Amino acid sequence: MDIAELRDRILKQDRRALARAITLVESGRADHRAKAAELLEALRGAGRQALRIGLSGTPGVGKSTFIESFGMFLTAQGKRVAVLAVDPSSARSGGSILGDKTRMERLSRDKNAFIRPSPSQTHLGGVARRTREAVALCEAAGFDVVLIETVGVGQSETVVAEMSDLFLLLLAPAGGDELQGVKRGIMEMADLILVNKADGDLKTTAMRTCADYSGALRLLRKRPQDPEGFPKAMTVSALEEQGLADAWAQMEELTDWRRDNGHWDGRRDAQAQFWFHEEVKQGVLAQLETGDAKAQIAELAAQVAQQAITPSAAADKVLSALDIRKK
Repeated sequence: MDIAELRDRILKQDRRALARAITLVESGRADHRAKAAELLEALRGAGRQALRIGLSGTPGVGKSTFIESFGMFLTAQGKRVAVLAVDPSSARSGGSILGDKTRMERLSRDKNAFIRPSPSQTHLGGVARRTREAVALCEAAGFDVVLIETVGVGQSETVVAEMSDLFLLLLAPAGGDELQGVKRGIMEMADLILVNKADGDLKTTAMRTCADYSGALRLLRKRPQDPEGFPKAMTVSALEEQGLADAWAQMEELTDWRRDNGHWDGRRDAQAQFWFHEEVKQGVLAQLETGDAKAQIAELAAQVAQQAITPSAAADKVLSALDIRKK
C-alpha cells in the first residue's frame, strides 16, 4: 500500500489502515521512518482534532477498568474513542505482554472503539516514543476522544501531559501516607484527580482520600490555564460505573473554558515546539549509536579513565566529529 492510498483510507476511517499506519510510525527502520514522516505530513492538513486525554495512575488502581467503563460511557454518547495503552517492556528481553485488549474485553468489541497496545521499549516518560504520532493518526481517522494510558505513575510520567489536552491522575483510596508517595510534579500536571474504587467498604475511605487531595491541590500555585475551582479531585467507581458522567461533565467544562480563553491552541502550539526539540535531541542521540561514534567514545572513555584527557575535552572531540559543535 502506498502512502497516498494509506492516507485516503485513514481519512475514510478504515481501522485496518489505521492499525497499519501505527505499526509504520512505531518502526525504527530508516525507510519506515521516512514513509511515516511522509504519511504524517500528508495528513497534517486534514484539520481534524480529538480531545486528547492522558491518564496515569498507580499500579493496581484500576486504570484498565476505568478506561473500559469510561470508554463505554463515551461510545454510548455516540462518540468514537481510541485507546492508546502503553505496556512496560522488559529491560532484559525487550518483550511486552500487551494485555490491554484482554483486560478491556467489552470495549474491544465496541464498533465505536479502537484499542491499540504498544510496548514502551524502556522509553522513559510512561509513553512510547511514537505515541504522539499515533495520536495524530487517530485524530485523522476521525476519533472524537483519544485516551492515552501511561505505564505507571512517577516523575517521568509527566511527559504524557505534553501530548494531552487534559491530564487525569487516577488514585486508589488509601491513608495519609499515600498522599506523600505521589510526586509533586505529577500533581502539578493533573487537571483532574479521580479517586477510583469509591464503592462498597472502600467508599468512606475514598471520600476521605478525595478530601485529602482536594486540600493538597489548594496548596499548589494556580495555573493560568485553569478556571476557578480547577484542578479538582473527584470520586468515581469504574466497577459500578458511578461518577463517570460527573467526571465527563467537568472535563467538558474545562475544555470549553480553555477553548474560549485561548489556552487550547496556545497549549497545542507549545506541545508542537516541545516535540520538535525532542526529535532534535533523539536525532543527535541516534548519531552516537553508530559504529564509528561508539568506537571513538570507547577510545576516549579509556583515555578519560587514565586521566590522559579531561571529560570536557573528550566530549568536545565527540561533538566536533558529529559536526554538532564547531571549533
